[in-house]
Amino acid sequence: MDETVIAMDLQSERARLILTLRRNGISDQAVLTALEQIPREYFVPDTFLRHAYDDSALPIGRGQTISQPLVVAMMTEALALNKRCKVLEIGTGSGYQAAILSRLSRRVYTIERHKPLLRESESLFKHFDLHNIVTRYGDGMAGWPEQAPFDRIIVTAAAMEVPQALIDQLAPDGIIVAPVGDAHHPQRLLRGTRTDAGMDWVELGGVRFVPLLPGVEAES
Repeated sequence: MDETVIAMDLQSERARLILTLRRNGISDQAVLTALEQIPREYFVPDTFLRHAYDDSALPIGRGQTISQPLVVAMMTEALALNKRCKVLEIGTGSGYQAAILSRLSRRVYTIERHKPLLRESESLFKHFDLHNIVTRYGDGMAGWPEQAPFDRIIVTAAAMEVPQALIDQLAPDGIIVAPVGDAHHPQRLLRGTRTDAGMDWVELGGVRFVPLLPGVEAES
């Protein structure tokens, strides 16, 4: 098929996805606009190009996935971002979530434990001129203490509980959104707000994420 026809098909599919997100309760227009502006097809492997705008997670290698668009939108909306926010993302993965965040915040700090994935993401950030994204190859469970505190933290892999190191790096009145649970049982998406009295947690619904692991992947 001609590349122009494929591009038109993907544009149509992107518009359809935005309608699907609206029907599923995503109402923040800034979030929807960010998902319209960032072409997801660049962040998925070529073998899944025709599924780039399916509302489903897709494999990206190294046992990782690019999250379902509805989950990306839901987590982004839950962060209540503004252009003054300094954001920490745990798990760069494909780079798609960081790209969305970059459209809605002042600066995004993102950590990935798989170096090949991080290098691919960095190339995409450069391609799209997303200069407000700062990357690190490292242990996401430790956060980025040198850059703390963060106004917002998003975790894109699931642990049995939200790591205390990340909570400690959250600014007063800051928000953290993270999945909790393991791969063999239902996981819950939590939104925590730091208050004078401690953390105020709200459950947002069921999700499924790859596990959050300590350390970095050995280079092969």
